[in-house]
Amino acid sequence: MVVPIPVMEPTLDAGLVLVSSYFYPQTDAQKRVQPASVTAAAGLYTRNESFAYGIAQQSYWKEDKWRFTGVLAHADLKLSLITPAGMDGRQNTGWLLKGDYLISQLSRKLSGSWYLGAVIRYVDIQQRFEILPGSGGFDTRFETTSVALGVNLERDSSDMPFNSYSGNILRAKALFSDPVWGSDRSYQSYSLSFRSYHQWQAPLVLAWEVKGCHRAGLVPLWDACQIGLRGFPVTDYLGKTAASGQAEMRWRMTRRWGLVAFLGAGIIGSSATDFDDEEVIPSYGAGLRFMVLEAKRINMRVDYARSTDSDAVYVTVGEAF
Repeated sequence: MVVPIPVMEPTLDAGLVLVSSYFYPQTDAQKRVQPASVTAAAGLYTRNESFAYGIAQQSYWKEDKWRFTGVLAHADLKLSLITPAGMDGRQNTGWLLKGDYLISQLSRKLSGSWYLGAVIRYVDIQQRFEILPGSGGFDTRFETTSVALGVNLERDSSDMPFNSYSGNILRAKALFSDPVWGSDRSYQSYSLSFRSYHQWQAPLVLAWEVKGCHRAGLVPLWDACQIGLRGFPVTDYLGKTAASGQAEMRWRMTRRWGLVAFLGAGIIGSSATDFDDEEVIPSYGAGLRFMVLEAKRINMRVDYARSTDSDAVYVTVGEAF
């Protein structure tokens, strides 16, 4: 079944997503030891004429000893990028991205909640700028191809994949793009994140997250580090390093309805837009939740967020983290 879902967020504007997902049936024994595998397909169209479509697969095998994640997608996006504007400050310019994306990750349980995985990623992107930004050490060519191989180390003790009430998730990933296996240029991508979930009482869950990102080499601008917080377009802050933290209190008022309050902060380093590396970017706000699929705890969310000099409304499916 295809379900139309309205979306709104500052990076791509308002639009509509068509989503179809299939959760594979499980025996009672399987339910006790591993999440359900799922296949999902989605298409997006927004008011600024951006569109994207793709298919994703998440599989669990052999009592959760093996995990597979795969995504295949095409996107044609119309974004806004902040660029230096001489001595008078900065200005926005159009940034058009079009291309294909493929990622595949296979992980094996090491011990307990620890998993080690191999990752392969292929990205072929064409980009155009209304005003060509200063490179800032980034690759801003019209067409770039990246083929990356890497590893992912994960510790996952969360109780549910889409909306955890307890447990934590640690992820460390390293990807290496190199002409030896098909990339235009050589560069490296590193990321580290930790999420934790605490159910204080039956209706209250405290969720928090810290994460960091680093890029080395001549990095394509579309693969820059971002500050993944709410209250501004993700393209406002791009750099070769980033760090952020956020916390969210979730209150399930009734069986399906809930409220949240959140706050966070982030920093960007080696900015692509000459942004002050020492400035802390805040994020805070509140939101409303409606549980559209109780068996999997999948929520529809509406968030209002503020930052230093901007605010934003988000309408989408799934928790922010």
